[in-house]
Amino acid sequence: MNRKALMIAVLALIAIISVGSCSAGWFDFITGEPDLDGQEVNLAAAASLKNAFDEKLIPMFEEKYPGVTVTPTYASSGDLQTQIENGLEADVFMSAANKQMNALADEGLVDNDTNLQFLENKVVLIVPADSTADITSFDDLKDVDGVIAIGDPESVPAGQYAKEALENLGLWDAVQSKLSLGTDVTAVLNQVGQGSAECGIVYATDAKSTDDVKVVCEVPEDALETPVIYPIAQIKDSKNSEAASVFMEFLQSQEAKDIFVEYGFTLHE
Repeated sequence: MNRKALMIAVLALIAIISVGSCSAGWFDFITGEPDLDGQEVNLAAAASLKNAFDEKLIPMFEEKYPGVTVTPTYASSGDLQTQIENGLEADVFMSAANKQMNALADEGLVDNDTNLQFLENKVVLIVPADSTADITSFDDLKDVDGVIAIGDPESVPAGQYAKEALENLGLWDAVQSKLSLGTDVTAVLNQVGQGSAECGIVYATDAKSTDDVKVVCEVPEDALETPVIYPIAQIKDSKNSEAASVFMEFLQSQEAKDIFVEYGFTLHE
């Protein structure tokens, strides 16, 4: 190609770009980045992640990618699993336990190539901030006269961990009649914070999010067979797969990881 023809080709390409008539494919070719303008990421995330996402991570991502909107749905991981199975339009799922993620993977509903063991949390025993109750350890729960709040073990991972710990500590039979089962970990936190429960079992990150409760102690390490893992994955038939992929990459960036740590999570190695 001679010089004149090359100049004409370059000018033609510039003209196409300047009038905004290039397709998403041209945008990808020119910039090396997908055209995400107007896309939405539907995030289904465990209730214990709400503060970190709403207060910091979603605003950071939307500022970095102004053409993309992140729409979150928060609930217990079990409820989210059921919603996704029933057609919830989710693009990314972040669970508070492997049980729910594994169930969706077995049903072919998540992209296993993106399934990542991402964060860890701790399970703690809490009481109201102004409590004068003589509760200093899990063993004291057998002597509690009032309500003990935990998540519903049937659908709430925090409740499943609480039940496992209480069983392994030999306390389940002694406390079962005192239990109030919350629909998610936030409900348990609110019960204790408002004083309607004498104590409760939640994640360390939830206890850190409010001044209405104080931590008595962590669950003893030998009381849980597995660590509290938060996996994350893209939904297999996501309608916004490019934006979801970019969102997943953002969450694994150092700036996002620092936010998770700020909110009390640890990174799974």
